Amino acid sequence: MALPFARSLRLCRWEAKRLGTAATEARRGISFKLEEKTAHSSLALFRGDTGVKYGLVGLEPSKVALNVERFREWAVVLADTAVTSGRHYWEVTVKRSQQFRIGVADVDMSRDSCIGVDDRSWVFTYAQRKWHTMLANEKAPVEGIGQPEKVGLLLEYEAQKLSLVDVSQVSVVHTLQTDFRGPVVPAFALWDGELLTHTGLEVPQGL
Repeated sequence: MALPFARSLRLCRWEAKRLGTAATEARRGISFKLEEKTAHSSLALFRGDTGVKYGLVGLEPSKVALNVERFREWAVVLADTAVTSGRHYWEVTVKRSQQFRIGVADVDMSRDSCIGVDDRSWVFTYAQRKWHTMLANEKAPVEGIGQPEKVGLLLEYEAQKLSLVDVSQVSVVHTLQTDFRGPVVPAFALWDGELLTHTGLEVPQGL
């Protein structure tokens, strides 16, 4: 029995909307918060665990819950959501920080190490007003970007790539070739100021 035209039209519109929503969800990257139990004692999380700030003195180590997942030597914190596939994009607002690192790391990287120092993390580092890539404690300069208030990161798991994105131009500044062998998580380190993350974003068109 044929559906009345009006009802058929409504069903078509509903299906188109559902497919459009599904496509949007497919393009949207991971949503994550920072994992307090990984944060070094010099770091404090804020704004619902989406931001991290550095304290010169930090928290008294004896008052920080003992946890084997906590970074012990370096001011590092990891996100609470791992990536094993897909393309994901997130942004980081930089506030009053002149020295920080942003990137991804193996979920089980050593808590006595720092991101960028070992070969199981891939980061972009900013220090002395210059950007570099950093892997296994080796740096390579990144040109074409100053100290913007906000930057983006594009993770392409299957393609084994991590890119630094100029948010104002919506363009890739530099791509770091990776060597993912298992789950990785967004990773952050800083030695002054604050970093605020923005997640659950769609990958911008053109990237």
